[in-house]
Amino acid sequence: MQYIKSIQSAAGVLIMVCASAGHAQVGASVAEPSVASASTVSSQKALKAENRRLQKAVLRSLSQTKGLNASNILVVARSGVITLAGSVPASDQLDLAVATAKGVEGVSGVRNDLTVRPEGL
Repeated sequence: MQYIKSIQSAAGVLIMVCASAGHAQVGASVAEPSVASASTVSSQKALKAENRRLQKAVLRSLSQTKGLNASNILVVARSGVITLAGSVPASDQLDLAVATAKGVEGVSGVRNDLTVRPEGL
């Protein structure tokens, strides 16, 4: 009888140890995502900052381009790809806007969503 009680006690201790070890592992795995999510948030912030920088650089370049009316051009930057939206007053300005945007350092591609809309319309 004493032998059975000893085995039951040992089994109880073993179960407690396993449960504690399992809980410790769960706690460790919970801590890892917060570290990963912190670096993800940091990289997302860096990407947003780079997108803003590129957007401003393209807008600046468009506004300084002679022969281009950039007042109705909207610029969106996403990971090096620039989207030009809005309108220009003449069709020759479409190509000029795209070429200008492509010439900005850091631009990997340009999506042209511009339309021709003569002034006054």
